[in-house]
Amino acid sequence: MSTLTPDLLIKNRFLGFLIWQSIPSTVVYFFLKAFISTIANSIADTDTSSLHSTSSSLFWTFVPSFRGFISFITFHFSLLLFSSTLSVIASPQPDRPASLFELATGLIRLLYVPGGGGGGSPVVDSEDFRHRAKVSLSFVLFVAAAAASGFTASVSLCGVRAIRDHDDGFWVIGRLGLRGFLVGLLFGLHYVYKRRWVLDFPIIQRPPYFSFKMGLPSAVRRALKLSCVAFVFSTTLVQFLPHPLKSSITMRRSFMEQIICSIGSFAVFICWELTHHLHRVLHTKRFMFAPPKGSAAAETNPSEYLLVALEESNPTSLLRYLAYLDLCMVCENNVDTWRRAAFFEETGETYKRIIAVCLRPLEQLASRLGEGLGNSVDKPAQLSNQLLSPTDSRLDTKYLEPLTNFKLYAWCSKTVASLTACSHREDKFGAAQLSGSNAAVVSTLLSCLLAVETFMGKKTNLQSPNQLSGPASIRWLPANSGRADVATVKRRSGPVNSKAYAVADVLKTSIYQIVSTFHDEMLASAKAGLLEKDWITSGKPIFGTREILIQKLRLFLDFRAT
Repeated sequence: MSTLTPDLLIKNRFLGFLIWQSIPSTVVYFFLKAFISTIANSIADTDTSSLHSTSSSLFWTFVPSFRGFISFITFHFSLLLFSSTLSVIASPQPDRPASLFELATGLIRLLYVPGGGGGGSPVVDSEDFRHRAKVSLSFVLFVAAAAASGFTASVSLCGVRAIRDHDDGFWVIGRLGLRGFLVGLLFGLHYVYKRRWVLDFPIIQRPPYFSFKMGLPSAVRRALKLSCVAFVFSTTLVQFLPHPLKSSITMRRSFMEQIICSIGSFAVFICWELTHHLHRVLHTKRFMFAPPKGSAAAETNPSEYLLVALEESNPTSLLRYLAYLDLCMVCENNVDTWRRAAFFEETGETYKRIIAVCLRPLEQLASRLGEGLGNSVDKPAQLSNQLLSPTDSRLDTKYLEPLTNFKLYAWCSKTVASLTACSHREDKFGAAQLSGSNAAVVSTLLSCLLAVETFMGKKTNLQSPNQLSGPASIRWLPANSGRADVATVKRRSGPVNSKAYAVADVLKTSIYQIVSTFHDEMLASAKAGLLEKDWITSGKPIFGTREILIQKLRLFLDFRAT
């Protein structure tokens, strides 16, 4: 078991990533460097003698030299630049950058508004704007670093032989460097646009070696596709260069340069793809936030490391996401049962803190959805939504950001559901029931589910039994107006609905897990009229009303919630 403290976790993983990424990069460098030299030897210029050209090429290919050492070091320096900026922009949460208009507006207000940023410019002073501006600047830094890395890697990989064999070696270096710069610029823009900087945690945790091996075929395919596109793009732009950079060369030299550039661009792309894949594998690996089993800390307070990471770290940091992942695996699976048993300690304080940190993201999701959709008692919000055009897509755009954080909501809902279910047989001191955590968990899950279902277009109005049943206890279906809401139909066909459906599915599964475990107790409470007292909080819900939550819970109790 690892004895690393949470403070050193991210630093050590970054250093380990830099060490491991140099191994495949070195293999790619030497293999493709020899391949480029072999091609150059086979298409050697006929201006010099064949014997001299062949012997010189073989000497420079297989005998180490100071020039080759400098080329090797420069190539790894370019990859170090790329890897460092990749770690800067990588995030487990998809942050939204500030637009050019917002950055320009903030800069103008900072420069020309009296008082600058010290209270005279609320836009510049806002924490959200500063965070988004920082994200935008980090993206610009990454694209610039990728372009510079492409320039340096292309020159170090393909340019040494050009300087030695060509009289106009400086202009050859210029063409090769410009091609590498365009390749890096293209890759950086594609990387940011496709949001590949978001760390995607695997559903099943495998050993790092196996995970890295499984991603090699896709990395090679993507590198081939990108190298083909980059080769066509750079070749087209090179035709518009000034005359010195297009110095007159023979057809054979031009053909050799095209082949070398294509191989060099593939080498750079495959190194970047392997770096990206290795970065994701190493940084999404589970870390056990616990002291070594058998130590004094494991006997006294084994949950302290985990609680510190959950409560004191940045909400969007990788450290907190790794803590949520570790907590979910402990609660949901039968691994480290001694750690889960420590949650049900006699005072109940640890259990309350664990439940609180897991319910907080779900409460924030329900609250943000309720702000725009309008709670059942929030008439001003309902009126503002009614004033919007039915085809207005601002509603979807606003909620796309919180709904994309699916993995966090899944971890939190599974954790609280598993802990509540485990408390039925493992909670010897009754900490879950006596602290009111069971009612808080069920109420939060139901409120969040109602908010997501309302966003998806489902009807959540309270319906009394008298309205649904007629004479002779015949149950009537609610009347259908036959008119579909345009905004609801549009939202159901949009990309946001798939994310909302995934969140709703996890929430329903979590509620059913609790209901299945406590089904007999809930039925007894329902017959005695104590269901809402034992399983629904007495205060105002985050979304909806208390009556709707009780009705929704009864649907789950009858296994009729869909």
